[in-house]
Amino acid sequence: MRAIVTGQVGMNKKDYLDRTVDLAGQRGQTISAYHVGDLMYTEAPDVKPGRILDLPLSRLQSLRRAAFKDVIADIGDKENVVVNTHATFRWRHGLFAAFDFDQIQMLKPNTLICLVDNIEAVHHRLHGEHTSDATLKDLMVWREEEIMATELLAQALGCPNDFYILSRGRFQDTLETCFRLVCRPQMKKVYPSFPMTHVVSLPDVLAEIDAFRAELAKHFVAFDPGDVDEKLLLDNAIEAAKEGKDFIPAEIADGDSRITIDVSVKQVLDIAGDIDGQIYMRDFKLIDQSDMIVSYVPELAGGLPGLSSGVERELQHAFEHGKEVYVVWKPTKAPSPFITETATQVFKSTDEAMRYFDEQGMMHQVSLFGH
Repeated sequence: MRAIVTGQVGMNKKDYLDRTVDLAGQRGQTISAYHVGDLMYTEAPDVKPGRILDLPLSRLQSLRRAAFKDVIADIGDKENVVVNTHATFRWRHGLFAAFDFDQIQMLKPNTLICLVDNIEAVHHRLHGEHTSDATLKDLMVWREEEIMATELLAQALGCPNDFYILSRGRFQDTLETCFRLVCRPQMKKVYPSFPMTHVVSLPDVLAEIDAFRAELAKHFVAFDPGDVDEKLLLDNAIEAAKEGKDFIPAEIADGDSRITIDVSVKQVLDIAGDIDGQIYMRDFKLIDQSDMIVSYVPELAGGLPGLSSGVERELQHAFEHGKEVYVVWKPTKAPSPFITETATQVFKSTDEAMRYFDEQGMMHQVSLFGH
């Protein structure tokens, strides 16, 4: 599989992809990774780290073409390849493309992946690596542009069904998912659907949902909507604004550990509409790029279903777009016809669902070595 991996500045894609390469080695596979940014710096030893985007566009394009030329020449017949680049740049030059279509065609990619992450983490990394005045709003806009440009590139290359949005992961990097997209393309792709906001104060229910998500992730390529969750950031900012606070703490992943950063309340409130709009857009796209949706509906007090409006819309969207629809229904109260008439199958537990998937030959079997 030849994959082009895009994503805005501040994603630290190099570290993510290098660790995906290491994971592939542990799985007995080889992935060759090419980092276009590094190759450009090699071509321009006079440019200080973090300053290459400040170059004139003419020189930037020349360096990029030289880097892609080296990649094209070196790939040969390597089986699994990832090319780390960008689709767009939003920098001091304004908005401009980060690739030349003729060279992308020569790479002959099978799949295109746009890597995304929680916006506060992207903002933190960007300002740690570059001199920039980019706000959270700037980065939200850039993320949308990066996704759209990558998707359009996939369509232009004739592989629209091989475009994926991949979340880096809120606290645990999704290296396994990336590895499977590149080296296990035959695996079933699943969208885990579950209530989020209105069960946040129910630890027992959250534990059930987390176990459900983990079980699906073992055996499928899972595009988990919880891997990017900016709604909590917005809720915290709204409460902080009521209390007259200028900053809120936010916990983000930093390698294998977690750190706490301060985030501007004003900047978060400025992107309130973007957060809601992008959740709506992104989650539907994650369903579209999946083979099936598996929804977990927990039981709340009184035997009532923990069925959010978001889960209902996701199930309806999946059904209307010809996806396999599966529901794990935990409540004692029976599901409505809006569930039963659109579901391929309804299960009473995660274990029952997994047995069915296994019997149908849908699951990827995980050995002791994780193959």
